[in-house]
Amino acid sequence: MNTAPSGDSRNHSAPPPAPAVAPVADPSPEPVAAPVVGPPSGQAPGLGAGQDAVRVWRDLRTLVLEVADVRTRVTEELGMSYFRAKALRHIATEGPLTLSALAAGLFADAPHTTLTVEYLVQRGHVTREPNPADRRSKLVEVTEQGARAAAVMARVSDTPPPALRGLSQADLTTLERILDSALRRE
Repeated sequence: MNTAPSGDSRNHSAPPPAPAVAPVADPSPEPVAAPVVGPPSGQAPGLGAGQDAVRVWRDLRTLVLEVADVRTRVTEELGMSYFRAKALRHIATEGPLTLSALAAGLFADAPHTTLTVEYLVQRGHVTREPNPADRRSKLVEVTEQGARAAAVMARVSDTPPPALRGLSQADLTTLERILDSALRRE
C-alpha cells in the first residue's frame, strides 16, 4: 500500500500507459522526436524510460550537484573552475597526454581544452612540450605542484556526501550494481 501523500512527487506508482499513436500518413524520412516522458515506441516498460527514470535522474543530479555540491567545493579549495580542476586531475591520472587526447577524455572541444591547458601552464600545474613521437603535437604533463592540486581535487570530489555514507552496505551494493549497469549501457 502506498502511504505517500497524493501530492508527493515521490509517489512510486506506475506511470499511466502511453496513449496509442495513430500511424503517420506522411512517409517523410525525417525522424520524429521521441516524447520526453514515456517509453519510446516499441520499447517495453521498465527498460529505463518514463517517469521513474526522470525522477531517478533528477534525484541523482540533486545528490551530486546540490547536496554534495562537489563543483563549488572544488572551486573554493583550488581557486579555479571545476572544468580546469577536472582537466588537471585527468592529466595527473592519465597523462602525459596530447591536447586532442585530453579534449576527448574531457568530452570537450579542442579550443576550450587549449585555453584550459594554457591556464594550467600559467599556474605552474602542467607543462606542454613537443611530443617526441609526433613533433606536430604537444604533450601535456602534470608538475609536482599540479599533482598536489589534483590530489586536492580527488579528495574533495571522491568524498561521498553523508546521505550516501549513511546507506546500508546492502543498499550501497545494489546502487553500485545499478550504476555499473547504467554506465555500461552508454
